[in-house]
Amino acid sequence: MSGGPTGAADVPVGYAQLWRADPGAWSTAGTAWRNLAGPVRQRADALTARIGALRPGWSGAASAAAERRIGDLRTGLTDVLPALVEVDQVLAELGARLGAAKARLGAEVARAESGGLRVDRTGAVRPDPARVAQTGPAVVHARAGIRGALTLAGAADREAAGRLAELTTAAVRGWVSVPPAWRPGPGAGPAEVSRWWAGLSAAERRWLVGREPDRIGRLDGLPAAARDQANRLLLGDRREQLLVRRLALRHPLPAGPLEASRRVRLAAVEASLRGLDGLTERLAAGGAPRAYLLGLDPAGDGRAVVALGNPDRASSVLTYVPGMTSDLADAPSELGRAARVLQRCAALGPGEEAAAVLWLDYDAPDFLTEAAGTRQAEDAGPALHRFQEGLRAAHEGPPARQTVLGHSYGSLVVGAAARDHGLGADALVFVGSPGVGVDHAADLRMPAGEVWSSTAPDDVIRLARPPDELARRALLAGTPLGPALAVLDGHGERLWFGADPSAPGFGGRRFASAPHGHTGYWDPDNPALDGMARIVLGR
Repeated sequence: MSGGPTGAADVPVGYAQLWRADPGAWSTAGTAWRNLAGPVRQRADALTARIGALRPGWSGAASAAAERRIGDLRTGLTDVLPALVEVDQVLAELGARLGAAKARLGAEVARAESGGLRVDRTGAVRPDPARVAQTGPAVVHARAGIRGALTLAGAADREAAGRLAELTTAAVRGWVSVPPAWRPGPGAGPAEVSRWWAGLSAAERRWLVGREPDRIGRLDGLPAAARDQANRLLLGDRREQLLVRRLALRHPLPAGPLEASRRVRLAAVEASLRGLDGLTERLAAGGAPRAYLLGLDPAGDGRAVVALGNPDRASSVLTYVPGMTSDLADAPSELGRAARVLQRCAALGPGEEAAAVLWLDYDAPDFLTEAAGTRQAEDAGPALHRFQEGLRAAHEGPPARQTVLGHSYGSLVVGAAARDHGLGADALVFVGSPGVGVDHAADLRMPAGEVWSSTAPDDVIRLARPPDELARRALLAGTPLGPALAVLDGHGERLWFGADPSAPGFGGRRFASAPHGHTGYWDPDNPALDGMARIVLGR
């Protein structure tokens, strides 16, 4: 969008354009480009099959030359795949940002008109003669709000055009290989990884995404766009790994412990497949917010890191860490919880760019016996610390407000990471927490007033008392002291993993939750949902 006079010297060109804009059309166009990846893969696979067919009956120099030529053709096709995903990213982000600008414009115009001002079809703001005259600050404020929305749309338009032009130029000239020595070392931190990436040319980056997707897809500190491209290229391979495991487990064994174990493992693999298919469906969905696949590992119970919206561009970013039994099978439903917070952010702050990340990159406990210990939470700490540092390093423009939210056992993961390693976050949020591994908010190394907690009145987590209290209650149960002790324990401030973060003595800040049990914090009618969204936005 360009600037210029439209009858009101302070209103840039683009007001009518933005009203007419259809943000969803850009997202739809991006999906169409991404959908070309299927036919391209089929053609590449056909060339692979052709090479395989040549080998048994043809040898010699001519055969080797033909195999090289077909291999080059296949490489040319597969090199296109990251570019198709990149076009989708650019157009989806353009649609999302235009949608945010349009929502902001609508809110500004509605505010102006409700205050006795008139906004005409060019965007000019004047007092409404039919109502109480408004001049001075009100008009200036309305004009500034409208200009801000148009500026946001114009910036989105220019950036998308620039990224597409760069991609076109790079595609014409071809990708450039990166020598093996030009890689970050095994111990490189996110900031070092980010500097390495910044030092590469656009053609080198795209070569790495296409040729080394497994490396690029898991490097904290790289842009979300690059990781998303790489991990989407690996989706088919990840699913194939699960299919191979399922096939190996489908042969029944004689009745006994081994057969029982086989059935359990087969059920787990099939659940992981359903979870992966659910994630794939969300990744393929058009519309805003676009999903970015930042990590995927089908090994064991499976792990996934998925962002809704681009965290590198957002001004507010939520990282959500789920709790016990969470694995790849649960990823679609857990992502839905992150999505509901993001939806409330959009309702509370029209026009503000926000993103939400599901971080399921740890081995969550499967059984209560495991959840009774801190090992798995402490093991997850370095990875969560590194991921948050990566978000900081990869972010574009002014730093985003980063919020990390932990539910249930996930709150212990967040607390242990903050305590032991520090977290690149501006706020911590705990919901349904059994304790976070510290006795006071100050031990989490966060800014004052930025540790938040909520526990529903009927959340069973309140019964997760310390082991010594549980033993005392069991010992005195059935005695005259039993009822009195139960009342006292109900008002205590200690839980299984330390002080209750929702108790006044912890030193954090509490926000309300209605009686929705242990998993209802994201229910639409629960005030906790608004509470989480307001914290993410910093309100």
